[in-house]
Amino acid sequence: MPVIDPTQQPIAAEAIPALKPPVDPATLTHKQLKQGEFWRAIPAYHDIDEATFLDHLWQGKNSITTSEKLLQTIQDLAPADFIEDVREGFRRAPMAMRVSPYMLSNIDWSDPYNDPIRTQFITVASRLLPDHPKLSLDSLHEQDDAPVPGLTHRYPDKALFLALDICPVYCRFCTRSYAVGTNTEEVEKVQLSASAARWAKAFSYIASRPELEDIVVSGGDAYQIPAKNIKIIGETLLAMDNIRRIRFATKGPAVMPMKILTDTAWVDALTEVAEMGRRLGKEVVLHTHFNHPNEITWITEKAMRVLFERGIYVRNQAVLQRGVNDSKEIMQLLVKRLGHVNVHPYYVYQHDMVKGVEDLRTTVQTAIDIEKWVRGTTAGFNTPAFICDAPGGGGKRDIHSYEYYDRENGIIIYTAPSVKKDQIFTYFDPIDLLSPEAQERWKDPVVAEEMIEAAIRKAGLNLR
Repeated sequence: MPVIDPTQQPIAAEAIPALKPPVDPATLTHKQLKQGEFWRAIPAYHDIDEATFLDHLWQGKNSITTSEKLLQTIQDLAPADFIEDVREGFRRAPMAMRVSPYMLSNIDWSDPYNDPIRTQFITVASRLLPDHPKLSLDSLHEQDDAPVPGLTHRYPDKALFLALDICPVYCRFCTRSYAVGTNTEEVEKVQLSASAARWAKAFSYIASRPELEDIVVSGGDAYQIPAKNIKIIGETLLAMDNIRRIRFATKGPAVMPMKILTDTAWVDALTEVAEMGRRLGKEVVLHTHFNHPNEITWITEKAMRVLFERGIYVRNQAVLQRGVNDSKEIMQLLVKRLGHVNVHPYYVYQHDMVKGVEDLRTTVQTAIDIEKWVRGTTAGFNTPAFICDAPGGGGKRDIHSYEYYDRENGIIIYTAPSVKKDQIFTYFDPIDLLSPEAQERWKDPVVAEEMIEAAIRKAGLNLR
């Protein structure tokens, strides 16, 4: 093998034959993160200095929870009719409003109706669409697979532990709108608040099942679990011989990254649990939830660097949403930007069929097309899998692994032989994106059932 002399001058770039022209650095937009004190553009934050804005306690205290508080904060940045649209939107929404100052500062208030961050967190009545007739509040049937309250055991070796029912922000598209947040005019929530007695039942069940190896700690949001309880949960699970992996799930890094910079106790607790796991040969990681490249700023990069230096592995699970990230270019930029800040893109979910957010859902074909585009633009380990969490409890299926896809009527048939054998699971494209003829057919419940039965027959399946 040749010996490289480190003192030797490198060969001039022009002397190396190029197979393709070099890329203009200005086009590497995934590296171009929002800089500076951008929050000062919001009238209520004009005099907020960096130290205050980066204080996670200030962020929580000043989160937007009503349309009136939104108006007080943005003042004349948005027209009066927009605020009235918000008031009516949240009266009809299944989720309460809670938006961090950080998220609010990342919204383009010159065009709030089309801004991807506003779209995710602030409901406007004028954009709402009728719910699909086949959706339900708990579309994934998590409660049906719960042996004890707040613990879903669906996959053979994995369980979902819902430790609490609050989050730093409330997403419009939350798949757990049946339990997360406060009651709304539309939904009376299932109670899954933090409780030592409830947790003890969950831990007892987990310890009693030798096949369980992988626990997702979610809620709600692990960001809202106090540091001492992060340690209690982590140490309790790691002490079980059967448990090999723990995932703490939080949207926090996307919506309030400064907590990682200023809540030392919480980060130290997570670090101690991760280090304990490594000593025991067990994996402890953080799963987070970025949906749009605009959510990633210099604050995000600084926060993710803290976790990276502490050896805490971070994976991302995005949700495909109409008007947010349902374009090839935006999804590619999101994937590249996540990799740039050491967050590994893991999943892109087809939007769950939940109430009140039909305007955010898009077609399965859109997901298939975007996945083809994204794959090959970066390393495979930084390329997410596009999946559909099959309604009815079928679990996560590769988006293209359907048994049959009736594109004309928007009916997709999945099976999940290793999760729930001998069952059929159906997902449905949004009706407003179908042809006028198909939209008419969906208006008749009898015709709709006939279409679904026909799709199942064409899939070659007789089960139901």
